[in-house]
Amino acid sequence: MKKNADTIRRIGLIGNSEKVSRAHVVRRAAQLIRRAGRAVFCDAATARVASLRCPAFADVASLAREVDLLLVFGGDGTLLRVARDIAGSSTPVLGVNIGGLGFLTGVRSDELALALKRLWAGAFRYESRALIEVSGRCHGKQIRETALNDVVVSRGAVSRLISLDVSVDGELITRYRCDGLIISSPTGSTAYSLSAGGAVVLPTAEVFAMTPVCPHALSNRSIILPLSSKILIHALSPLHSTIVSADGQVVGELDTGEEVIIRRSRRAIRLVHLEGNSFLEALRRKLQWRGTYL
Repeated sequence: MKKNADTIRRIGLIGNSEKVSRAHVVRRAAQLIRRAGRAVFCDAATARVASLRCPAFADVASLAREVDLLLVFGGDGTLLRVARDIAGSSTPVLGVNIGGLGFLTGVRSDELALALKRLWAGAFRYESRALIEVSGRCHGKQIRETALNDVVVSRGAVSRLISLDVSVDGELITRYRCDGLIISSPTGSTAYSLSAGGAVVLPTAEVFAMTPVCPHALSNRSIILPLSSKILIHALSPLHSTIVSADGQVVGELDTGEEVIIRRSRRAIRLVHLEGNSFLEALRRKLQWRGTYL
């Protein structure tokens, strides 16, 4: 992989503007990159928050087009935002965790110097992650949004169950009465889906996980579906009670009788994984799994 490392000459830095107290981590990264003979770039918001003196671009998408690698500083929420902004870009992303649990961010901030040394040495690989998309009509308006983790159809501000008819590839599964329904990508299985009782899925698996939230039937369980599936959700509840969100961002509000379709996006993103880091090791460490042999 040393050949790949030699092509990484221009590095873009993206920070979480809400974590001003951790701006020193971004500045430290800029110093380390320059010492290694690489060039530093950033987006305008990061330049302002971290007081960086380097070429700055108006937005993340513009930055991605001009660099060989994006370093994203924050938690999983920050990386999810970047993934949506650069969907379909071939520019790889490495997440540096200055947030909470962080399944998507591959490097802890206190390991940054070592991580960059491994990067320059070529001790890494690229991993393509599937994106999913939701399309349809919400409150009369056509919508189409992309997500890395999940699409969620859930109840709004009113504290009552919603009713959803759900079909897969034209065949009705069931009518759910629940607080919501999570359609998770392979990457998103360790996010909201996990907390709602869904299965843990390896991020390279070609599947959806469809998990009801507080279903009003003991028989309703998480279902694993092929990533090639087309999932149609038909809203049956009264006006103003059902909302659609993608990666935690509200997309719109479903009126009675409106439908949305969730499917695999034709776009993807590329993440960087350093050698020695694995998804299963992250599960054991981050979820504090303990067993007879661990």
